[in-house]
Amino acid sequence: MADADAPNNDEFVAPPDEIEAGAEGVFPDQPVEAGDAQEVAASAVGDVKALSESPSAVLDAKAAIEEQLDQQVGGEATALALDALSDAGNIQGVGVGIGDEISSLAAGASPGVSTLTVFVAEPVSTEMVRSVLVDSLGVKAAGDEVPIEVVVTGVIEAQPHRFRARPAPGGISVGHFRITAGTLGCLGVGRSAPRNNRIMILSNNHVLADVNAGTAGDCVSQPGLADGGSCPGDQVAVLERFVPISFSSANFVDCATAWCWPDRVRRELVYLSGVNPTHFRIGNTPMAPAVGLPVGKSGRTTQLTKGRITAVGATVNVNMGAGRVAQFRDQMSIQGDSGAFSQGGDSGSVIWHWAQGVRPVGLLFAGGGGTTFANRMDRVLAAVDINLHV
Repeated sequence: MADADAPNNDEFVAPPDEIEAGAEGVFPDQPVEAGDAQEVAASAVGDVKALSESPSAVLDAKAAIEEQLDQQVGGEATALALDALSDAGNIQGVGVGIGDEISSLAAGASPGVSTLTVFVAEPVSTEMVRSVLVDSLGVKAAGDEVPIEVVVTGVIEAQPHRFRARPAPGGISVGHFRITAGTLGCLGVGRSAPRNNRIMILSNNHVLADVNAGTAGDCVSQPGLADGGSCPGDQVAVLERFVPISFSSANFVDCATAWCWPDRVRRELVYLSGVNPTHFRIGNTPMAPAVGLPVGKSGRTTQLTKGRITAVGATVNVNMGAGRVAQFRDQMSIQGDSGAFSQGGDSGSVIWHWAQGVRPVGLLFAGGGGTTFANRMDRVLAAVDINLHV
């Protein structure tokens, strides 16, 4: 990962110095209609081997858990970890993995065989999860022939929570003026006029748009509020577009864009080598997630970390704060190779393939109990209608 020069951003248009939120001609597409962009994201699907080759018994069990998760959406977040497993309240999410880790092999999987990965709030045995599937959820095919791996995440939390840099690279603190701090993921450019002349920060809705509460033109600062940033003194961008998070139907992405002053941001991402910042670039063509894929990210809290995708096609219920629970589908789960892959404040980080080409794979948005969850990058780019500028 070699250090790279800052880009020439002369071709890009900066936001007006004085801007009226939602002003006609400035943000012609604001606000995005609830559901529209999530539907666009839902259609941006690539091939996922672990799902396409999964036995029907595994997929049937996954579908039954997803139906149970539907009933939790919109409920009080504090209730999720307190409900007994007998009524399935302990289950926080589900995905499909492959029997290649020691934990999954111990759960009864064979190497290379699809496993049902069940994310739970409180520790529980595989036998108890299987009992819930059969007795409470009515999955007749959830006998011993379905390998189940139980992953303890606690209640899955959105991660909405340190140095100032100009121009600001990806991987550092940023945030809407009302939130604590998240991570500046990377830069993007709109796919059509007039947005194709705007350079934009890509991060989460809950980082740039305060979980649907933001208005076009709102100040976005670097660093975020929790790290000493303030508006307008540390402003780098204005909120431009976000995909609304639904609390009544399935979501596929948690993402937003903020229109930047070109001289206040840079294309590269950053990590600290000792006390010295090292800058690097990622690829601009997304790749599909796959179980076992080695990935990395640079984020506001844990900086540069490496891990592996442990499940794909995951459905998880996420605590978005204020007692609100939102369901996200077709997500990926990641665990760090050494310690946590992410912590609070890393939300918005771009997750990329740890290999030559450094291709983007996902957008980090939530986590719990050492497991990180991320949106598919192809869904994100379709939902906010941008190409990466990296």
